[in-house]
Amino acid sequence: MRLKRVLTGFGIVQGAMAVLFAAASVLLTFVAARTGWEAVVDGLDVDGAQVIIEAVGLLAAAVVALQIAQTIAEEEVIRDVHVSAPTRVRRFLSRFLVVLVVALVIESLVGTFKALHEDVRLLLYPAALLAAIALLLVAWGVFLRMNRSVEELEPEAMQEAKEEDRKLQ
Repeated sequence: MRLKRVLTGFGIVQGAMAVLFAAASVLLTFVAARTGWEAVVDGLDVDGAQVIIEAVGLLAAAVVALQIAQTIAEEEVIRDVHVSAPTRVRRFLSRFLVVLVVALVIESLVGTFKALHEDVRLLLYPAALLAAIALLLVAWGVFLRMNRSVEELEPEAMQEAKEEDRKLQ
């Protein structure tokens, strides 16, 4: 009984976190829209293009926040499952990493454009970010490969996850 209350408490906290991530996403979207609009009003020139590129970076962060909110809500609150089985871990990380990698690549592009227009010596930072993203992708690929063999040992977990997907549709 006591453990059930603790798990219910975790669900409530995770639901609140999902709401806060979604709210942050909406706020970032508004800031990006306002920033983009200011660039349009000030005239679409090279400086305006830089501002729009920065707005795209904000939108990428908003997408990440919204994806985290959706993942938490679906995996931890709606399904009321705990990410522990290999299939669930792979699915949870894959959903998160796809959005994270895309957002980081966009952020590195923003940094690259900014460095090209302000100070070429700043290109080191976007290059380092791209190298880190490449390492993340390699590590993710290794994880998926290793996780796949573990999933083959637990085919019922994959079937259970697929059934839960049908419930959400």
